[in-house]
Amino acid sequence: MARVTPRPEQIEVLTRGIPLPFPPIRQEHLEVIAEALALAWSRLLATSRATLLSGCEAEVNTMMASELCMLRTTHRPWRQLVSSVTRGSESLNFDGRHLEKKPDLSLHLTGRHASFPLVAECKLIDARARKGHDLYCDEGLSRFLRGEYAWATREAFMLAYVRDGSTVASVLAPYILQSQSCVPPPYDVVSLPTPVMGGRLDAARSAHRRRFQYVGRLPPDDVPGDVSVWHLWLAP
Repeated sequence: MARVTPRPEQIEVLTRGIPLPFPPIRQEHLEVIAEALALAWSRLLATSRATLLSGCEAEVNTMMASELCMLRTTHRPWRQLVSSVTRGSESLNFDGRHLEKKPDLSLHLTGRHASFPLVAECKLIDARARKGHDLYCDEGLSRFLRGEYAWATREAFMLAYVRDGSTVASVLAPYILQSQSCVPPPYDVVSLPTPVMGGRLDAARSAHRRRFQYVGRLPPDDVPGDVSVWHLWLAP
């Protein structure tokens, strides 16, 4: 039977000498990252539209990872911020209970420890295939709140590959707002999705409480603080 107890020794080795959580990423840098993600999507639409609109999530993620790596050769701001992009890279959860968590895309930032990338979790949004905003939140967003992904950082990305015309404003924001009436509220909302990027992209930012605690650290250094999630919805 797989071990299900925490492994503080693993976390101690991984984070030795590193203050947690990491300092916040500057707003302008997050905007460059969002624009690069959107640019990679638009380039793929020009060359591989059929796969983007009919392929499974893994197929689309693979293409996105490849295109984002290629983008480093032509997009200087992206190259300055991101040293590499990997797909499904194994990582630990916050207490070492799980050693093989595999976030969809890991953006390894220049100047930051390679073991703590900016994570982007990706979901299809397609009502006909019964892949909706509920799965986006329950099997994507929630992973950041539980400390499965991005537990040492203050930011994360959620990417939606939209196939049914849904938008952040028409679907995601109302759903998260409605969720606050549940007991207990499932997404620990600090701030609802608020548009970013000046309307250039279908993008918004929300903030959420994280209630787990870092292992092996004394208060107040055991508190991860809120996570800021950037939602980028990509459509044809």
